[in-house]
Parts: sequence; C-alpha cells; structure tokens
Amino acid sequence: QVHLVESGGGLVQAGGSLRLSCAASGIIFSINSMGWYRQSPGKQRELVATITSGGRTNYADSVKGRFTISRDNAKNTVYLQMNRLKPEDTAVYYCNGVVVQFTTQNYWGQGTQVTVSS
Repeated sequence: QVHLVESGGGLVQAGGSLRLSCAASGIIFSINSMGWYRQSPGKQRELVATITSGGRTNYADSVKGRFTISRDNAKNTVYLQMNRLKPEDTAVYYCNGVVVQFTTQNYWGQGTQVTVSS
C-alpha cells in the first residue's frame, strides 16, 4: 500500500503565494510521473502540472508562468510553488503519483484546500 500525503494548503489573498508538498510512503520501487490536479465545486478534476522522474514538466495553460512543479526523487516528494494566486485558483488540490511496486499503480492523495480571496 502506498500513501500520498499533501500539505501546505490554506487561505491566501489574491497575488499571494503558497507552496504545496506531497510525500509518498510505503513499498515504492520508483515513481514515474507525479503531479497535481485540482477540483472546484461543480467542476471536473483538472490537471495543474506534472513532472516525470527525469524532470520533464507539463503545465495547464491557466497556471503557466505562475506555478512551478518540482520533485525530490530521494524523498519521493513533489512540490507545487504557486505564485500570483488568483481567486479562480481556489480548489481542492490533489497529488497524484504513478508508483512502481511489483506492478505499476496510480495513487491519489486525500486533497488539500487552497482558497484565494479577492
């Protein structure tokens, strides 16, 4: 069993910054892609950013230039630095990891709330 635990969410004013962290624990041989997704009330979960084990990144157009994803492979941890936050960034942010164990499985964290006030 693998657990992904997010931290770093909270309430911030528009224009401010937050840094999310997500640590994976359990039986892990390696982690391929890690990423962040978000979901607002009444909307589908959407991709925010992903990063491969080699450091290749992908961002949603809505966050390009404001958010930065990074990871520490030795710690099985992924980060999301969010700058110049906007009220429309308000959502529950979920961590995702494609974990290689005896098989390869997709895992999700429990989510962390990010609220940006105007």
